[in-house]
Amino acid sequence: MKASEAQPNSHSPLAHLEEWEDFLKERYPDPASATAKPFQAIDANKQKEEFRNYEADARPTVREFYRQNHRHQTYEFAQAKRREFLSLNRRQMSIWEAMEYLNTLVDESDPDTDLSQLEHLLQTAEHIRADGQPRWFILAGMVHDLGKMLCLWGEPQWAVVGDTFPTGCRHSDKIVFPQFFADNLDSQNPRYQTDLGVYEEGCGLDQVQLSWGHDEYIYHVTKDYLPEEARYMLRYHSFYPWHREGEYHRLTNAHDRDMLLWVQKFNPYDLYTKSHAKPDVKALRPFYEDLIAEYFPAKLNW
Repeated sequence: MKASEAQPNSHSPLAHLEEWEDFLKERYPDPASATAKPFQAIDANKQKEEFRNYEADARPTVREFYRQNHRHQTYEFAQAKRREFLSLNRRQMSIWEAMEYLNTLVDESDPDTDLSQLEHLLQTAEHIRADGQPRWFILAGMVHDLGKMLCLWGEPQWAVVGDTFPTGCRHSDKIVFPQFFADNLDSQNPRYQTDLGVYEEGCGLDQVQLSWGHDEYIYHVTKDYLPEEARYMLRYHSFYPWHREGEYHRLTNAHDRDMLLWVQKFNPYDLYTKSHAKPDVKALRPFYEDLIAEYFPAKLNW
């Protein structure tokens, strides 16, 4: 089965899923680069005009993707998708089988890479491994995008990828393209138009319903088997308004703030480690199958 994304249309505006991440790399330069500010300094010094410039220069496909995402990702929609997918009753697969299944999601139109989805995942994991990170950290890098298989089950791009954000409260103006929230039905509901909305201050992110996507899905598939740090990486790696913009801290608790450093530590591997160099899947498979067996059962529910 091939989920072709070669011809953008109203349902799938992005030419390829990574087009969204390409935009993020422009808006959020690699913190390890010579010109980038450290994570903790980015928010205080970045001006709104800089954000507007990134958005004005964005490809039309990216703008359309965010328009659809911000229009449709409501509090009710996020609830409905959790009910639909988090029963995890679609199929049983091992982690490696899930990687091969995701490999059937082909971005045939992507001119920048001929890497498969599986190769992308191994590439991320190998960068983490080369830096001497813990084994669970390597594994988190390998599985973090497996939730993109939602595209293979008919989900539109805007319900699979994109920067995640809290639903049920006021949208931050630091979310990418905040003007597109004007078409979101939640913007017309006074209950959702305060800083806290339906939540209590300091309630903790586990009580906050983020917009639906691949982060939340892979978190629920794997949460019973990984350390807490890895679970935060998987669940919040697309929550850029929090880990890169410093927003929504009023909803977090002390534990979230402790875990934030791990999400930030993961972010460079998520965005900045992709290259044209193909990993040797056959040579790497024994190492990763041993690593998978260390943490996961033979089959998981998806």
